Amino acid sequence: MSYQHDQYQQGYGQAPQQPQYGQQPQYGQQQYYPPPPGQGQGAYPTQQQQQYGQPPSLGASHQSQVPEATDTGSYRNLTWTVKHRNTNSTLNVQLGQGDMIKSKPGAMVHMSPSVVLQGKIKVSLKKLFTGGEMAESSYTGPGLVALAPTLFGDIVTLQIERGQTWNVGKDAMLAHTNEVLKDTKSQGLGKAFFSGEDLFIYRFSGEGVLWLTSYGAIETKHLGQGEQHIVDNGHLVAWNCNYAIERAGGGTMGSMKTGEGMVCRFTGPGTVYIQTRNLEEFDDYIRSKAGNSGA
Repeated sequence: MSYQHDQYQQGYGQAPQQPQYGQQPQYGQQQYYPPPPGQGQGAYPTQQQQQYGQPPSLGASHQSQVPEATDTGSYRNLTWTVKHRNTNSTLNVQLGQGDMIKSKPGAMVHMSPSVVLQGKIKVSLKKLFTGGEMAESSYTGPGLVALAPTLFGDIVTLQIERGQTWNVGKDAMLAHTNEVLKDTKSQGLGKAFFSGEDLFIYRFSGEGVLWLTSYGAIETKHLGQGEQHIVDNGHLVAWNCNYAIERAGGGTMGSMKTGEGMVCRFTGPGTVYIQTRNLEEFDDYIRSKAGNSGA
């Protein structure tokens, strides 16, 4: 990128010409603009040599500018694209003739008129996860379906192969292909109370594609044989390895307390998907602010 302002094309060791926007402050010593590279620094790229007071030129590279990462893929006759990551993600699925996907109710943003929708479009959160059974909406192609989660967060694609089984948190399932099998799994009262999840979690198997959603971004932790990792109970999205519940400070549970201070210790082999934000903590934060609003 080249600049039209000749006053910035100067050698090091020369006093700079005055910029157009205000006078450069004097500090009793000769100033350099741009400053010469220090030790361990390379030459400055041309696009960084801008005048004071001017915003960066459009298209100029900048270390803090992270390009949008999209996730695209295909499975049999359908294709998908995850856009607007990491906090406002949407899932666009192009269905072929007769292709079907299923999603949590209320996830549809828009779709082609040729797509056949079955199931409820909107349901209350209270009724969504009662009795351990997860309501779903189905979409049959051909056409485009755009889905999005309720909360600010990311969407990741998990391709399930035969013989694999994944445990998924109550709010983490967004959609899946028709060949993916869904079941409910009882954690037992102990894990239900202390893991931050419901008595029932959801188990996915079969073969196909599963799209997970999160509150915040999603991090992935792959564990080797016997390798362990500890995750706060409010940050779980999905996992396919063994886990135990314990106090955050170490040791096993000794009494039936609330989930505060409890963590999950996972043991490999397997993978854990972790969300960077905790919905319960955010809910507590909002309640605390609402409670102080009248003070």
